[in-house]
Amino acid sequence: MKITEIDKNFAVKTEISKEDIEFYDVMESPFKIYGVFKENGKFRRMSEDVAKTVSPNVYALHANTAGGRVKFVTDSPYVAISAKMGEICRMPHFALTATAGFDMYDEEGYTATFMPPYDMESGYDSVFDFPTPKLREITINFPLYSDVCDLYIGIKKGSKLARAKEYANEKPVVFYGSSITQGGCASRPGNSYQAIISRKQNLHYINLGFSGSACAEDEIAEYIANLDMSLFVYDYDYNAPNIEHLEKTHKRMFDTIRKKNPDLPILMVTRPGISPDIAEVEKRREIVCATYKAALDDGDKNVYFTNGKEIFEYADKDAITCDGVHPNDFGFWCMAQVIGEKIKEIRGRKA
Repeated sequence: MKITEIDKNFAVKTEISKEDIEFYDVMESPFKIYGVFKENGKFRRMSEDVAKTVSPNVYALHANTAGGRVKFVTDSPYVAISAKMGEICRMPHFALTATAGFDMYDEEGYTATFMPPYDMESGYDSVFDFPTPKLREITINFPLYSDVCDLYIGIKKGSKLARAKEYANEKPVVFYGSSITQGGCASRPGNSYQAIISRKQNLHYINLGFSGSACAEDEIAEYIANLDMSLFVYDYDYNAPNIEHLEKTHKRMFDTIRKKNPDLPILMVTRPGISPDIAEVEKRREIVCATYKAALDDGDKNVYFTNGKEIFEYADKDAITCDGVHPNDFGFWCMAQVIGEKIKEIRGRKA
């Protein structure tokens, strides 16, 4: 007997049989896309041409839609998606609802996950019926580790469809880092730490986490330096292949971004304190802290530091990761508390 026959909550809807449904392309008004843009038939986090110059791995990952969102307002009694997808990521320690799924929020919080069928090949359809009809401001988060070619939103014909309010910050917060930054291993897209911070503080953000591939190359530093952003957060410590690499690149990346953005708040974060190699973790932390202290000594008033060791200090170390490295939902919640408070503090100083 299948689990779906025992517990109907595990059933996945793969076909939509609503006669009154009407689909809209999210690229058209009044929908608004954040965190990704459409280029050469796919949603991407950075230009394909730029990604090619950084590294083969970044090029392979740049069309993963981590941090992508679409916002709109509707009073439809249901919302459906029809997603056309390219590369679909499946990993043994990472929920498919996060790597390839979409989840939905309204102004009151989480409402639904559009469940991806495990055997899907090129996307899927899914629908969620709201328990009560009302006007809602909807945010749908894109998958963290898969590519999305097209996304269509289905609502009941005749329902109101309008543009959602903009985020509180016109210019996005840009996050650069490792697989943890990209969102591994949250259970769904809305539980990455940036997504949690975004909901709590009404913040627009761009996720430039590249799993196993954030090495602070000059090309990515130059690309980020030219983004129009309100705050830059970088924590690529985990992906620096060794201490020497981190020492060689960390301050150089800071200097590249600072040169083109003299007044930009920049937050440096070290890896969360969950590694068994304490000596190396401490050495890496010293390198990041040295960049921070050098900036302060140069009179920089817009540089900030968060010690990753503090992120999980009040948490149960046995309950924060799925594999000893990547945070689970609780781990990401902890990250959102610590890093989010620092971001809130920084934004308060700039107000």
